[in-house]
Amino acid sequence: MPRFAANLTLLFTEVDFLDRFERARRAGFDAVEFQFPYAWPAAEIRARLDAHGLQAVLHNLPAGDWQRGDRGIAVLPGRAAEFRAGVARAIDYAAVLGVPRLNCLAGCAPDGAGAATLRRTLVANLRFAAEALRRAGIELLVEPINRFDVPGFFVDRTQQALDLLDEVGADNAFVQYDVYHAQRSEGELATTLQRHLARIGHVQIADNPGRHEPGTGEIAYGFLFAHLDRIGYGGWVGCEYLPATTTEAGLGWLQRARVGLGGRDDDLRLGAERAREQVLLKARDQRRHEDEGRDADGHAGEDQGRLHAAFAQEPPREVERELHPPPRAPCTPLTGSAFSGVACSSSAELARRMRTGSSSPRSSSGESTEAETSRPSAISTSVSP
Repeated sequence: MPRFAANLTLLFTEVDFLDRFERARRAGFDAVEFQFPYAWPAAEIRARLDAHGLQAVLHNLPAGDWQRGDRGIAVLPGRAAEFRAGVARAIDYAAVLGVPRLNCLAGCAPDGAGAATLRRTLVANLRFAAEALRRAGIELLVEPINRFDVPGFFVDRTQQALDLLDEVGADNAFVQYDVYHAQRSEGELATTLQRHLARIGHVQIADNPGRHEPGTGEIAYGFLFAHLDRIGYGGWVGCEYLPATTTEAGLGWLQRARVGLGGRDDDLRLGAERAREQVLLKARDQRRHEDEGRDADGHAGEDQGRLHAAFAQEPPREVERELHPPPRAPCTPLTGSAFSGVACSSSAELARRMRTGSSSPRSSSGESTEAETSRPSAISTSVSP
């Protein structure tokens, strides 16, 4: 299976950033990545890496003023000096942390700027960054970002990033392939990975919709992990997703991948369901507690809102059956042959009678009993969803 790195910007956010390194090691990760480490001294981050035996494999170049809407500045005319200063700062951090690759977010196209001007600006900045990083022994990555999440982002497709890198002409510049962004922008995940494998320097993962952990959405991650092995991808896979509940509760997909179940997507989805199951089970216990403690007026108590919030999630199937058992739909009689006028209580009973040709259901002891014969003999054509 691929080598997975925990993205400490999005994972383990239940604790402060510097405490997430210990959580990552405890969860079984050997490597970490993060988006922007610049709010903490590089020496403090290095100390956490060393204390927990972790390798830092990636972080981003400074991306401007995030609070004011910047999502990268490499494409922005008039900010070249700021970009170059950011490259120098990122190299300083990478040298301390031992990070072998840095990701450049191109940024969003500003209003009124021509596409040709923006492209020239971006190519010039990428050439500068690639050369500076080459001298430091570091790879440069360019990441396409989908425009649903970040409207106006200048680089949103794999081929666009490859064309830019062709123009830059640096042998240490590669694509950062984020599976979540690629799925939203273009699809064709397996084919794209295989076709451009030699030019992909790093992979990141999250499921869609929601950008949650693998197994919670539409992407066949069991297949994709096995595919990465088949095509010979040897780099790291960054886990840059938003946990559906808590980080630890959502790591079932990783445990299954590591014991060889990565090719079975049902197992990944089961792991994600079990994470939600913990929330639903707690909600069920809370509901029972509230039912027992309702006051004389029938009010549920102050925690009712939190209970409803828990049930707003899609529950796992086994918990859903316990909390909200579906009504038993009557099985209407079959017409013709030995089944005329016979009602059944389950699909298994119906199957038994179809095999044996018997028109009488079995009792709990296995003996046949008389069936109801007074029901209409038409078969219902409605199907429950």
